[in-house]
Amino acid sequence: MKNHWQKHFGRLWMGMVYLFLYMPLFFMVVFSFNSTRQDSRFTGFSWRWYEALTVDTKIVDGFWLSVKVATVTGVLSAVLGTFAAFVLVRYRRFMGRTVFSGMVNAPLVMPEVVIGLSLLLLMVGAQNFFGLPERGLLTIILGHTLLGMAYAVVVIQSRLMEMNRSIEEAAMDLGARPHQVFFLVTLPQISQAILAAFLLSFTLSFDDVVISEFLSGPGVSTLPQVIFGYARRGINPTIYAAATLLIATITIVIVSYSLWVARQSRRREREIAAAMRAELTALRA
Repeated sequence: MKNHWQKHFGRLWMGMVYLFLYMPLFFMVVFSFNSTRQDSRFTGFSWRWYEALTVDTKIVDGFWLSVKVATVTGVLSAVLGTFAAFVLVRYRRFMGRTVFSGMVNAPLVMPEVVIGLSLLLLMVGAQNFFGLPERGLLTIILGHTLLGMAYAVVVIQSRLMEMNRSIEEAAMDLGARPHQVFFLVTLPQISQAILAAFLLSFTLSFDDVVISEFLSGPGVSTLPQVIFGYARRGINPTIYAAATLLIATITIVIVSYSLWVARQSRRREREIAAAMRAELTALRA
């Protein structure tokens, strides 16, 4: 009886936690289809606020800018995170390793306000001294890459640490050079982790508003910035629709990645099972 109660209590508690976290999102999605501007009573189903998005140039331009920034940020974070994680895992001792590791992981624990302010001071100083870069698309990408790379390193580093190095050693015994081992053996083994790092960095960049506020220039606003600016001027159901599309985009990306990983895992299991059957057949013969 006690175990039965503990089992159901745990499920109830977890359900309440999920309800607390996702109920506001549910209501926002529902009221994005409201026929009026009221936010306290649902008066009827309508697509009017989604139709309003198509003629709102700020939101449309902000969406495409966010897609560009997030895509470039995801690629840069995955590439730089891969090399940084490889150095930290494969080379245990080198001068400055502690400092390098601390600098890579610092954005994980540092408030985004501090990161944005420090980057703003750096960009302004660089612009005054060198004449570039001007605040805009490039500076936002650089700021988001700094944050995304830190998360990418954590994901890829964990995969490298659990990877079986005997395959790499076998490749070197067969005459492969270190760069060939990395690109032909190591990289395919950690490809799923790299893709996960890309998607994580893409999502973080697509949602970010704090760093973007510090590093954006005149006429350059990402979608979260546009939504935040509309929210400060009062209730506008158009931003509910924009936020709903934002949630839908992120959900599609995450679900697609999960399905791809599950399909890859099943295929790998089938290949391993087929190899074992072939080996058993050869031994019996």
